[in-house]
Amino acid sequence: MTDRQREPGDRVPDTTFKARQHGEPVTFTSADLFDNKRVVVFALPGAFTPTCSSTHLPGFNAHAGRVKASGIDAIYCLSVNDGFVMDAWARDQGVGGDVVLLPDGNGDFSRGMGMLVDKTDLGFGDRSWRYAMVVDDGVIEEMFVEDRAKPGDPFDVSDAGTVLAYLEGRPHEPADRDQAEPLSGSA
Repeated sequence: MTDRQREPGDRVPDTTFKARQHGEPVTFTSADLFDNKRVVVFALPGAFTPTCSSTHLPGFNAHAGRVKASGIDAIYCLSVNDGFVMDAWARDQGVGGDVVLLPDGNGDFSRGMGMLVDKTDLGFGDRSWRYAMVVDDGVIEEMFVEDRAKPGDPFDVSDAGTVLAYLEGRPHEPADRDQAEPLSGSA
């Protein structure tokens, strides 16, 4: 069962992430990732899927410097995949140290966020809903959640352009998304 959807003012779930970086096992806790930091998290349905690989991750990777210059200490990409998959995807996508890929292998963080969704119709099982958020010292500052009433895998508000507009204190323009993420796809 999925918890209620967290919202600004709530703390992020306390969980452990079993990751791999450059082929080596690494364990992170929520405290390691969020305490005393202002971070951006963007969550997506799956590594190696079209929109995630062509647009969502590349947009944040391309604009990591600008995101961090806006007062962000770290950028995390979260997906309900295992550490081996996320590590391979980071290499495939040419992600350096600017974006940390977090495997939510059992969906514990996504479930705790109220963002775990059933994608068995696609053969995916339980996955994260697509969203982004700014977290300050473990407390959600702002969220950018895709509309759950839209069919398929919407990708309208969790992109790098929308998050950058928020961080830079300006209105989001549709062109922001095109500049931040030039390609599109689905899932």
